[in-house]
Amino acid sequence: MTDNAWTRWPSREALGRASTTVPRRLLTWAVRLLLLSMLLWGAFSQKHVGVWEAGAAAGAIILAALLSWAFFTTTYEHRLAPSLVLMAVLLGIAVAAEADGFGVPALVIWCGCAVVALERLPLAAAIPATSVALASYAAFNDDVWLTTAATVAGMALAGYVLRLDAEARGSAQRLLAQERAARDAEAESAALAERARIAREIHDVLAHSLSAQLVHLEAARLLIESGAERERILERVVAARGMARDGLSETRQALCALRGELTPLEDFLSELVSAADGAEVTVTGERRPLPAEASQAVRRVAQEALTNVRKHAHGARVRVRLDYREHEVALHVRDSGGRPGELGGAGGGYGLLGMRERAELLGGSLDAGPHEEGFTVTLKVPV
Repeated sequence: MTDNAWTRWPSREALGRASTTVPRRLLTWAVRLLLLSMLLWGAFSQKHVGVWEAGAAAGAIILAALLSWAFFTTTYEHRLAPSLVLMAVLLGIAVAAEADGFGVPALVIWCGCAVVALERLPLAAAIPATSVALASYAAFNDDVWLTTAATVAGMALAGYVLRLDAEARGSAQRLLAQERAARDAEAESAALAERARIAREIHDVLAHSLSAQLVHLEAARLLIESGAERERILERVVAARGMARDGLSETRQALCALRGELTPLEDFLSELVSAADGAEVTVTGERRPLPAEASQAVRRVAQEALTNVRKHAHGARVRVRLDYREHEVALHVRDSGGRPGELGGAGGGYGLLGMRERAELLGGSLDAGPHEEGFTVTLKVPV
């Protein structure tokens, strides 16, 4: 046992009532009522007790009850000096009661002080207080020495058991509070992660679509101001409308993904490639359902890679390959190179940085760079 164990108070959770159950509280009140009944019986069962003696005994019992309540309060607040003073006053009341012939109340007070001192005080103070109370009990008890010794040992053991029980309840309450705090933090973290996921989906879907629309609309405005032909202006407006239609379709797909209503990954890639000229898709490995986050990462990376091809390698042939491996899925998007498209200055969109961030969030990786005449994007996601 360390020095800290001798001077450490029982925790407030152990000394308070918050950790006690209703049956335990009822039992505690039953014990208190029993002790009060014993005090009253011991005070008024004496034949020599008159009116004045009975009034003094009742006053002493009330005073002892108030002092006990104050002792419970000061020990809960971990105030050592007032607790020891209150304990000394209670022991003094017991001595006075024994001197006036009220033996039973004195014995009850001594036993009660011994138990609660060992239960609620630091051991360095509890052991001396308990020793004084039990020594007084043994000195004035009329039973045979073996019965007295057994009672003293039982009281000491009861106090220490109550102390251990209170500490166990206090520890359980602290662990429960920590578990609740951890669950709340986990729920908050999950909510923040979900918000971040929704923000990424919104950004991925709308960023390149809106930026492309702005380019077409700005071009249409410049053509109108310069008095260009109607067909050229209409071409820009139709292109902006097509971008808006594609963006709306992608938004619907994103909403379906957020609800968990994902279309098969192979079908999505086929539809995505069919909308791009000179592109083809190949699927290798054993096809199987993927986790929603992994599937969505593959979709977004494929979508952004093809968008970058339209921006920076217009007219290039694109090969998309999806590999199902034992512990991961890999996506390869390779283009043959081409001329910059008219959307080449339409903003960064999701970009390589966003694709790499999405992969790293899932414990995967993304490599992108020139390859022969074109550009290659490779995504690997563990599943």
